[in-house]
Amino acid sequence: MELGLIGLGKMGGNMAERLRLAGHKVVGFDFSAEAVQRLNDAGSVGVHTLEDLVKNLQAPRAIWIMVPAGDPVDQTIAKLKPLMQKGDIFIDGGNSNYKDSQRRHDALVPEGFGYVDVGTSGGIWGITEGYSMMIGGDEAVVETLRPIFEALAPTADTGWGRVGPSGAGHFVKMVHNGIEYGLMQSYAEGFSIMHAKEPLGLDLTQIANIWRYGSVVRSWLLDLTADALKKNPSLDGLEPYVPDSGEGRWTVFEAIDLNVSAPVITESLIRRVRSREDDNFSDRMLSVMRHEFGGHAVKKS
Repeated sequence: MELGLIGLGKMGGNMAERLRLAGHKVVGFDFSAEAVQRLNDAGSVGVHTLEDLVKNLQAPRAIWIMVPAGDPVDQTIAKLKPLMQKGDIFIDGGNSNYKDSQRRHDALVPEGFGYVDVGTSGGIWGITEGYSMMIGGDEAVVETLRPIFEALAPTADTGWGRVGPSGAGHFVKMVHNGIEYGLMQSYAEGFSIMHAKEPLGLDLTQIANIWRYGSVVRSWLLDLTADALKKNPSLDGLEPYVPDSGEGRWTVFEAIDLNVSAPVITESLIRRVRSREDDNFSDRMLSVMRHEFGGHAVKKS
């Protein structure tokens, strides 16, 4: 099956290569000439304009969009629509808000287009491990794309599936990333406690590798943690700055709207926000209050 792919960054480029190795024709577009050249060098078709992308695909076309959430997705669709025809399918494989996905679906389907939202997990490792794909959209359209999903997934029948109607794919991926925030925070806190217990001289790399086998806390995330600690046991040269791409925030907002208690995910998000504060005013306020009511020492810079 042929597929157009917009966005040839690390993840998009790896997806293109996995599809090519599975025998699918991939036509890719990116604003980076270097990324386009890499795709051509790998044996797929790289182009420099959206017009050429569409021309190189047989109708009905399927075009997978891997661009930042929000307006970039809308702009990409708006530029593609005049070039495409009824029966063509738009696939949003980025981290869009599920409400945007529902809006786009409801606008495109009456015009004769298909629209599928695919929450995609796997990062840079997807090329070898396969991608986990949570798919939302009309059943018939999703079924049309089955060969693409089977090629990208870990195996043809694992790691992917239609989880519901339009928006469901990105909703499930949003919650997936919220859970990821909590898992990462738990690992970070646990290793921090062991790091602070200096009299025991604990080897965090050794412990991470012990936990990888047989432990109830074993996971792929722990595998990656062990690898990171092996490369840099003391985390030298790293700033305690942790960004978030939006899904954790959306998960917390949804939890509040649905009256669902989600303290772990919420606190892990707040910790990420706090990591970006160069001059933490709230912590200084706590110090001042302790000094005022109890005469506790205040550490001055």
